[in-house]
Amino acid sequence: MSPHNIEITDEDISYAESILLGNKDTFDNERKAFIKNLDTIDLQAVPGSGKTTVLLAKLLILERHLPFEDGSGILAISHTNAAVDEIKYSIGRYCPKLFAYPSFVGTIQSFVDQFLAIPYYTQVYKKRPWRIDDESYEESVYIPCKAHAWLNNNPYQKEAVLYKSRLNENDELSLAFNDSDSFPLKIKTSDTYISLLDMKQALRENGVLCYDDAYILATKAIKTYPILKCLLQKRFRYVFVDEMQDMDSHQYHLLEQIFFDGGNSFSIYQRIGDKNQAIFSGDVKLEEIWKNRISVLFITGSCRLSSSIAKTVEPFGMPRETITGKDLGDNDLPPHTIIFDDNSISNVLPKFCELVRKYIDEGKIPRNHKPHIKAIAWRKGEDGKFGLKNYWPEFETNASKSKTDYPNLKSYLLFAKKEGSQNNDLESIYKSILNAFLKVLRLEQVRNPESKTGHFSIVSLQKHLKNNHTDFYEDFRLRLFHWCQDVYAERINKAFADIKNFIPQSLKCFGKTLEKAVDFVNDESLQTISSTHEASDNPKAKDNVYRCEKTGIEVQVGTVHSVKGQTHTATLYMESNYYGDYESNRLKVCFQSKNHNFSTNPNKDVRKKESLRMVYVGFSRPTHLLCFAVHKDRFNDNIFRNNGWQICTIYWPIPCRLRNKQEKPFVK
Repeated sequence: MSPHNIEITDEDISYAESILLGNKDTFDNERKAFIKNLDTIDLQAVPGSGKTTVLLAKLLILERHLPFEDGSGILAISHTNAAVDEIKYSIGRYCPKLFAYPSFVGTIQSFVDQFLAIPYYTQVYKKRPWRIDDESYEESVYIPCKAHAWLNNNPYQKEAVLYKSRLNENDELSLAFNDSDSFPLKIKTSDTYISLLDMKQALRENGVLCYDDAYILATKAIKTYPILKCLLQKRFRYVFVDEMQDMDSHQYHLLEQIFFDGGNSFSIYQRIGDKNQAIFSGDVKLEEIWKNRISVLFITGSCRLSSSIAKTVEPFGMPRETITGKDLGDNDLPPHTIIFDDNSISNVLPKFCELVRKYIDEGKIPRNHKPHIKAIAWRKGEDGKFGLKNYWPEFETNASKSKTDYPNLKSYLLFAKKEGSQNNDLESIYKSILNAFLKVLRLEQVRNPESKTGHFSIVSLQKHLKNNHTDFYEDFRLRLFHWCQDVYAERINKAFADIKNFIPQSLKCFGKTLEKAVDFVNDESLQTISSTHEASDNPKAKDNVYRCEKTGIEVQVGTVHSVKGQTHTATLYMESNYYGDYESNRLKVCFQSKNHNFSTNPNKDVRKKESLRMVYVGFSRPTHLLCFAVHKDRFNDNIFRNNGWQICTIYWPIPCRLRNKQEKPFVK
């Protein structure tokens, strides 16, 4: 069928519902409107709306029309490998044609590499690039002799100049995608500049590229060969980009240049996401990169948030969008404010646990609650700034980083489950399983000739398998995702047995058999695993889990950035100091449920807008209970009580105006 003549019917949607929702649910009118729409549009979807699920529904339906009569296919882009694997895992068995030529499902990086950067590099340099990743690139960077003096005299700029500088489109040095004028060395004829330029050119000529290089080469490819845009548009009739708000500006503009093409594109280009959740990499993205299309569809119904939480979150949107929460009836808990002072701040987490236990006992929070209970703050509280560590001094900044060396295979899976639960995604489990394979390779003395250390990393292992054992690599990736699902669902013994049986097959790719790693693979000793934990420098905070003995509740503690994209049963948001002020002060108008008038000018109200994004993301995690911890000096009773917040005071004495309105203060 011609892609121009496709019409998605209610019968098509019923087919998708049967696969994605079973007999439990159906898509509402908002979601059906998006699934049926085959024009160039944007979809703005609120937190917990299941926007990826409706995209999967559309892909399931369109796949039945492949191959299109004009030879075109479908391009589906997501942001991470884990997200791409989830697409394959969810619908791969039902739509194999979606994952074959001429269609492509992958990350933005893999799309740019495969269709633009690698072909252009091969055309210019008459060979394929050796590697495209930041890790290998940084390992290959060296200090030119003539740059030693300047770098030693400018230590604060050394790392940026060496590792963050790029050869831009004009083959000049610049910092990432900034203008070349921003480069610290202004005199382009100096020996230092020329030596650094020569070093960067040598890296490129030797095929050592970082991720940024791929986008720079892709842009040059389109400028050099304008027909590439037309070819890509005709190859991909339908283009879908999920989590659009997570795109960097260079990624956004490249996709716009190719697939929107000033409104003249052959492609139907649909962008899906939530502008209000644009935080990433420790930063808050405020610039208006994502400009709305003329036609924008909305999903305002959240499958995650209760009505009370949805009402609380809505004023923090920028722009403010309607959020319709789930009706939990009598179990719809109001948001809670925990008011503390300097002497009672250590009681904030215990009070939160007390509230969770109370509502579990009352049946208002599921007793077997999954996902989990979390406490978050924007800032960690380092360098004397007020933040997470003030509430819980045992918080370990590096505790959330995966321990990559465990005594046996099964321990990698057991600890991966703990880390996966804390992060509420598959990525940490995915990395832990890959680290177990790396341990096997080290034990079997498998060498990576392209690494100075001789060892494979996660990135280099996947690159090696992809380039040299393509069929095995695709099978391995699919198995990895199934193992991640098993570990996440606590089917650890099943995953262990499958991986154990698969390891000998994987070693054949390196001409090895299972010999030196036999004990590592077969050992299931729990005592060994336990002793690994006991060796921790700070056993109380080794996993950043606060354990309340009084209530039996465990709370995973972390930053707002660490929980982006997650769903919790209950969330405690603890205010922190950022540039001299706190969320409760900056966002008073939002706590009053009023429309804020923060300027869209990127240079005005910057701190308020950053705070907005963080609170929006943090407040929109829980399904049942949202709590916000605020110091008594910044608490305004009228603002909170009059806008549906239930007040919990944990310091003594309670001000006279609050007496007889409060529960008894919590006493540790």
